[in-house]
Amino acid sequence: METFTRFLYEFLNQFFSGIGTMFKGIGDGFVQLFNIGRYQEILEHYKDDFSIPEWILVVIAIGLLVLFIVLIFALLYFLLRKYLRFRKAAIEQDELLEEVANLNGKVATLMKEKDEILAMKVSQLGLKPGESAEEEPKEEEEDLGNTGIRFAKLNSIDEEFKDYKIKNYGNNFTLPELCENFRNFAASKLKLYYSIEMMRLFISALASTKLVILQGISGTGKTSLAYAWGKFLKHDSCVASVQPSWRDRTELFGYFNEFTKKFNETDVLKEMYMAGYTDDVYTIILDEMNISRVEYYFAEMLSILEMPNKDEWVIELVPNSWKSDPKHVKGGKLKIPANLWYIGTINNDDSTFMVTDKVYDRAMPIDINDKGKVFKPIEADAMDINYSYLDKIFETAMEENPISEETLKKIEEMDDYVIRHFRIAFGNRIVAHMKKFVPVFVACGGDEITGVDYFIAKKILRKFEQLNISYIRDELDPYINFLDTTFGKDKMKECKDYILRLKKLT
Repeated sequence: METFTRFLYEFLNQFFSGIGTMFKGIGDGFVQLFNIGRYQEILEHYKDDFSIPEWILVVIAIGLLVLFIVLIFALLYFLLRKYLRFRKAAIEQDELLEEVANLNGKVATLMKEKDEILAMKVSQLGLKPGESAEEEPKEEEEDLGNTGIRFAKLNSIDEEFKDYKIKNYGNNFTLPELCENFRNFAASKLKLYYSIEMMRLFISALASTKLVILQGISGTGKTSLAYAWGKFLKHDSCVASVQPSWRDRTELFGYFNEFTKKFNETDVLKEMYMAGYTDDVYTIILDEMNISRVEYYFAEMLSILEMPNKDEWVIELVPNSWKSDPKHVKGGKLKIPANLWYIGTINNDDSTFMVTDKVYDRAMPIDINDKGKVFKPIEADAMDINYSYLDKIFETAMEENPISEETLKKIEEMDDYVIRHFRIAFGNRIVAHMKKFVPVFVACGGDEITGVDYFIAKKILRKFEQLNISYIRDELDPYINFLDTTFGKDKMKECKDYILRLKKLT
């Protein structure tokens, strides 16, 4: 045994001594490689015997040696870097595989839970797990439709209005009286002061479209005007505060939750449904409507409200019909009531989106950039107003106060001028809209040219903002001269002011 011990010692000593000698050799090699003092001794020994050409060769040799050492270290660096990248990728791959395995486990768990839920549903239908229910799918759908209420809020409105009868308020006011009463009510009851001109514009806008846009700087009373209108009608306006996350119509109307089998109803949908029961006037306020893109969440309504036949104003809430659905939801569809207006407020700043032509062409914008001057109002109370009466006096105003042939001819001349010089056309929709707005504005106590002026400035000249202002700058002064020549120097003030504001931007 003693002999084996000596053998093992010498045998292993030979092996480990070799390893030690190897690492020692590598270490001695690095020491010798970077022994700067030895390099200096060699150079000192030969420097006196070097000629000038030889000194040049010496410098080249030293440079090549330094370059070779740098290349060695660069190679070691890149090899180490490649190894670390490979190692990192391998670790990430292992983590990804582990995460996939965890997700597969969760999927298996969810599938098991799904099977258990389906088993519970099958047992509720009187079947045993494993039996096929495909033979009678219609009965299952019908049973599901009878077992739950998916429109809880709308059904509660049905219950509230089950004995309701449309009221006739015996209205006999005129449009000028409506403007004065609303103005005095806002001032006396709410301390909100607006000019009579603003009241005429607002009422005319309601007569011409179902979507009115109140725009301007913050704090001038845009939302307050819509709020006051609701108070004046004895039906508080439904306020829908638009959020940046609004992307589709579900934000307005709600959506059907397939898991709970309930429809998530919004206040807008509830207001819309309630309006369908009455002959009163209702208002929905889209507060800060351009904080998200209007076309995202209001596109369907823009198309529906454009249809001339109000019987076609229908939206689909759900694709099928349940026996428990509300009274006015037929076949999953709801008719949009004509006695409902939408009033949007807009702040034009960096936090909002630009409202596109598609929206502006279908709406009536009203600028509110000044705070109303305080005045002493006549005490006025809120009014009960029948939509049918309001709609009737709007139609009467349009029939009795059509835009004069002379003014229409001037508008046509201006259309031709704008097309020639600015490449912008009015379009039939805008002309038809004007023929509603201006007659009602006149019936409210306004002047025809003043109404035309305001309409053109807000609906047509607004399109100039899409142009490169610097390119049309030289055309602006001649356009003002054209307005003076065609309509008169003391007319078309809104259009001229707008053109002058454009000039300041260049």
